[in-house]
Amino acid sequence: MSHFSQIKTQIRNLESLQEALTDLGIDWKPGPCQVRGYRGQTHDAEIAIAQDNNYDIGFRWNGNEYELVADLQYWQQDLSVEGFLRKITQRYAFQTVMKETARAGFQVAEQQNNEDGSIRLVVQRWSA
Repeated sequence: MSHFSQIKTQIRNLESLQEALTDLGIDWKPGPCQVRGYRGQTHDAEIAIAQDNNYDIGFRWNGNEYELVADLQYWQQDLSVEGFLRKITQRYAFQTVMKETARAGFQVAEQQNNEDGSIRLVVQRWSA
């Protein structure tokens, strides 16, 4: 019996997810790879995050989005699962906005990191 849980996200771009994890200082390994769980069970993933207890956290493509895959009984992070995902999702959104604004010809004019953890961006585009 598998102890793995799959938690849905709104994350759809692998590159932005990888950049978000890197921005947050999370050591990750690109896939395809195996996420380790209870009694040597494994689960396929596109990203694996090793924990000190030899149980991993992963992100795998389910056809629509990258879902978090882990044996939650062995969760070993400073944040709860919800807090961990919230932090990653915020940084993922930031990376996505930065890519899309650059693609549309905008540049960041101002970035403000607020005390509540939110990020305020002002972008501009010069036209001739």
